[in-house]
Amino acid sequence: MTMASPMIVGAAVGTAALSARYLMRAWEAFKARPAVPLARRFYPGGFEQVMTRREAALILGVREHTVVEKIREAHRRVMVANHPDAGGSHYLASKINEAKDVLLKKTRAPDSAF
Repeated sequence: MTMASPMIVGAAVGTAALSARYLMRAWEAFKARPAVPLARRFYPGGFEQVMTRREAALILGVREHTVVEKIREAHRRVMVANHPDAGGSHYLASKINEAKDVLLKKTRAPDSAF
């Protein structure tokens, strides 16, 4: 038996111990991370005095310059979740409708260029 065998075994045991320590710390960090909701979050803030395109996009959960079909789809999804007949607020429903109108340019937004 040579002298290198115990050194190789010792190095392998040390490497395995350090790897196990790293994995246990990584697992603890993984368990301690904050919970992320699975559902999409909608606009969490209050409303501005005059609705801008940015605010309207945040309310509907779309980008400011998106296609009409996506705006209508997002409006329908948010309105179904907040409709007054289903226990939602009349005020929120009016803001959702206003957001759709601003993005579809049915009403003039303050930052529009025309």
